[in-house]
Amino acid sequence: MRGLSRFAVTLAAAWAATAAAAPFAYVPNEGSASISVIDTATDRVTATLKLAQKPRGIAVSLDGSRLFISDQAANALITIDLGKREVVATTPLGNSPEAIYLSADGKWLSAAIEEDDQVLLIDAASGTIAQRIKMRGKNPEHAVFSPDGKWLYVSSEEADSVDIIDLAKREVVKSVKVGDRPRGIGFLPDSSRAYVAAENADTVNVFDVASGEVIARIKAGSRSNGVTVHPNGKRVYVSSGGEGTVQVIDTATNAIVAKIPVGKRPWNMAITPDGRKLYVACGRSNAVAVIDTETNTKIADVPVGELPWGVAIR
Repeated sequence: MRGLSRFAVTLAAAWAATAAAAPFAYVPNEGSASISVIDTATDRVTATLKLAQKPRGIAVSLDGSRLFISDQAANALITIDLGKREVVATTPLGNSPEAIYLSADGKWLSAAIEEDDQVLLIDAASGTIAQRIKMRGKNPEHAVFSPDGKWLYVSSEEADSVDIIDLAKREVVKSVKVGDRPRGIGFLPDSSRAYVAAENADTVNVFDVASGEVIARIKAGSRSNGVTVHPNGKRVYVSSGGEGTVQVIDTATNAIVAKIPVGKRPWNMAITPDGRKLYVACGRSNAVAVIDTETNTKIADVPVGELPWGVAIR
């Protein structure tokens, strides 16, 4: 027993040291009910957490100590202490939670509740629900904070629209048609523009955030869905699930400047804080593709669990 206790302490200490050496990429595998933890320095899986039934949306606290997961099977938000590798809170959300996002200041989480047509604002520190906001559209999937904290853009996939929430009022103030089945959303770092993929229209809509209007539509790849923005604001990355690629948009021209093969059904993505590597969940490959953003080439495939849904990095 004493030997086992020493081993447990050593393992916990090693994990705590590892968790502190971020950035790590956290990948929810909805098919295998697990979270893969990838060390972005080595692009290897360092841990697999079995702490949710059907994990989908994922976010990490600013200090990297807590992991937030929307568990679609449990209809709940699961909060994990990454140092202890254990669930410390479970918050009931509603019917079929999808993506979750953390605000830039780390104080708030958003959760899109698909079958209730609601978006929830959740206090990230306490895990308590502060507001349930009814959507004008139907089946919200992504609810993304603008970096300046003023807006929440919501893709309502069954309404083919984006609902715009004024966070000061905590209500929908505008709904804009964007094309068949909107999915991922990404803001430029200065909050001036938002890019919204419309999956069945194979397009990316460019919003002027000040007016809340679409100012451009970019023809993208087949079944465009996930959207991630480079930290410098010069590039936007869009996954194309129908052709297994990631499209690269130059934000100065809103033109596609590269197309990168990655794997089967690329979905949601995340980029490292330094902008050097993009991690793409390839759901039908059971892997995460790693892209070098300097060369726009895939440099690794990291095997994970079944049906990886997305990525969060901290």
